[in-house]
Amino acid sequence: MASTNDIKNGTVLSIDGQLWNVIEFQHVKPGKGGAFVRTKIKNVMTGKVVDRTFNAGAKIDTANVDRRDYQYLYKDGDSFVFMDTSDYDQITLPAAIVGDAANFLLEQQTATIALSEGEPLYVELPASVTLEITYTEPGLQGDRSTGGTKPATVETGYQIQVPLFLEIGTKVKVDTRTGDYLGRVN
Repeated sequence: MASTNDIKNGTVLSIDGQLWNVIEFQHVKPGKGGAFVRTKIKNVMTGKVVDRTFNAGAKIDTANVDRRDYQYLYKDGDSFVFMDTSDYDQITLPAAIVGDAANFLLEQQTATIALSEGEPLYVELPASVTLEITYTEPGLQGDRSTGGTKPATVETGYQIQVPLFLEIGTKVKVDTRTGDYLGRVN
């Protein structure tokens, strides 16, 4: 058992028999009344995000979660195959556990997989990845960097919005949490 003072981003809590990942937390000390901890937590299995408030100093149950670096190898039907970088063991994850991370996974890329008692919970990618544009409509004469955006397909098959001046073959940085274009990579 831990207390609410131990809550950090990424902590996995066990609430009512389900695992919840802390996305955000804030210790609040109002002028009147007792202090409390306001959290935004995400259900590890369903992906549902809820706000939850705990009294300061209250006892909470934290789950033992092992985070390891894995290298993405290949897609096998609806499953994704990863290799543990420390002992070279391979693990196959269903698409439901990989989730939106599949839109940004390239072969040989490193990802963090969270395991609880040997069961994979979710896949974490770096905050941004570099991907190459494989298809986009050509920009028109007069398109400038301050103009609008157009759809572009990146090498994973995912579609993002990019500025009008970008062309096929350009490498771009993409935010893995939102899918937003962050900039060009030289």
